[in-house]
Amino acid sequence: MKFVLIFGPQAVGKMTVGQELEKITELKLFHNHMTLELLYLFFGFGPETWRLSNLFRQEIFEAVSKSDLYGMIFTYVWAFDQQRDWDYVDHICSIFESKGGAVYFVELEADFEARLDRNKSPHRLEHKPSKRNIEQSEQNLKHTVEKHRLNSLEGEIRKENYIRINNTNLAAGEVAKIIKDKFRL
Repeated sequence: MKFVLIFGPQAVGKMTVGQELEKITELKLFHNHMTLELLYLFFGFGPETWRLSNLFRQEIFEAVSKSDLYGMIFTYVWAFDQQRDWDYVDHICSIFESKGGAVYFVELEADFEARLDRNKSPHRLEHKPSKRNIEQSEQNLKHTVEKHRLNSLEGEIRKENYIRINNTNLAAGEVAKIIKDKFRL
């Protein structure tokens, strides 16, 4: 079992890279908005959305880790200044590691202007209806950058299976190929 965690700030391209990686491997994509969008319809981004999303994700991770699937890709916005995010990442990785699975860390970074452009892309808006209010989504993106550190510091992630990719000027397919080749997926 392989668990590929793709993380980075909002609109950096996690979902799109995950979709491309899914096309060229046997991995299945579970992007973070798959649970959020379902719950957003009922609760907005309130406490119930986050509580239920975490429960759904936990059950899905457990089920996949016990399955005969080749592996899973999960996308996540990791706030490095928040201990609870570190704890969450450790927790979800331990689900797979405890069953003998291998975990791969893929950090994406891109220039802020590129992320602002990607935030409005038709592809993103198609898959993430909660982002269709562009003004609100852009404000959230800017606020989060001011409030949290969404990329790691040099040497902060000390995992054997780790890669950091600046994808400002790379197509999602190129990034997926880099990941596939690096980790022999």
